[in-house]
Amino acid sequence: MRKLIVTENISLDGGIETISGGEGHPSGGDDLAAVNREHMAAADAVLLGRVTYEEFAGYWPAQTNDTTGVSDYLNRTIKYVVSSSLSQPSWQNTKILRGSLTDEVMALKQSPGKDIVATGSITLVHALIREKLVDAYRLFVYPVVSGQGRRLFPDGITSRLQLVETRTFHSGIVLLSYQVMQTARAGEKN
Repeated sequence: MRKLIVTENISLDGGIETISGGEGHPSGGDDLAAVNREHMAAADAVLLGRVTYEEFAGYWPAQTNDTTGVSDYLNRTIKYVVSSSLSQPSWQNTKILRGSLTDEVMALKQSPGKDIVATGSITLVHALIREKLVDAYRLFVYPVVSGQGRRLFPDGITSRLQLVETRTFHSGIVLLSYQVMQTARAGEKN
C-alpha cells in the first residue's frame, strides 16, 4: 500500500502558515535541494486542498527557470485536489476528489504507485490527521519562532510517532521524519 506523507515547513514553535518566504527565515542550500529531489523521486502524487492548489497553480507552472526541479516535478505529477467547489482545474495532471475524504484517500493509497505527499493545505492536513490517514511526517524545522499561525496538530489530537530520520542542513534547517505508529481508524479493529 502507498504511504501518505505530510511534508511541511514548520517553525520551532509549531507554526506552519508563516514559514515559507518569511522575512529573516533561512533559505535552503544545495544540501536541502538534494533531499527535496530524493523526496520527489519517491512520490508520484501530491494531495492538496483547494486553496494551496490555487496558490501553487498560480505560481509553479510559470517558473520556467526553476533549477530546483520543483516546477518540473509538480507539472508532471498527478495532483489530487480535495474540493467541493473547484470545477475546472487550470493545471495539467489535476484530478478533483469530491467524495468522502476517507474513501478517496484510502482508494489512492490502495492504488499502484509511489508515495503520496500532502503539503501546505492545513485544513486538509488537519482532516487527514483526524481521520488517521497519515502514515508519516516530514517536518522541515526552521530555526525561527513565528509566534503566530495555525499549528500542524490541532488541539485534542494525540498520536504516537517514531523518529526514523534526522538531517541537519547548512542553513540551520533540520528535517525530522516520523512514522505514525498506526492505531485503528474509527470503526476498525487493530
